[in-house]
Amino acid sequence: MKKLLAPTVLLLGLYSTTWAQDVSIDATYGTITLKSGFTPDPMRFDVVSGGTIDASTLGKGCAGFIANAPDFQFTFEAGLLELWISVISSADTTLVINDPNGNWICDDDSGGDLDPSVHFTDAPTGIFDVWIGTYDSLGTHDATLFISELGAYGN
Repeated sequence: MKKLLAPTVLLLGLYSTTWAQDVSIDATYGTITLKSGFTPDPMRFDVVSGGTIDASTLGKGCAGFIANAPDFQFTFEAGLLELWISVISSADTTLVINDPNGNWICDDDSGGDLDPSVHFTDAPTGIFDVWIGTYDSLGTHDATLFISELGAYGN
């Protein structure tokens, strides 16, 4: 029994250091439950981007500085439509998403004009945790998060 306990503790320690972000913390700017076909579309939420944690530690394509707690969280019941998560800001922002399957999905400028956007062609049902990053580790910037089934906002 002792041999099983030691490796388990070691794995838990490695697991927690790999994911710096804590998806169990309440989202700073709100939570919502959405079902496919939601209105209005797009949904719009005011947030503040930035934080002190380097998002590049989360995986390939992740960039910017984000907070520990998610900026926004939504529970989504998927249907036949696609899902877009986009951000618009006067600053260069990044988008970090932990999807319902535990995948880290990141974007920098796919939305155009230095704005990020992530497109799910077959979105999973469940909880999405969203962080909006900025390239200034000491600064924060006003931003607007858009959730849509009709397309990326701003394009």
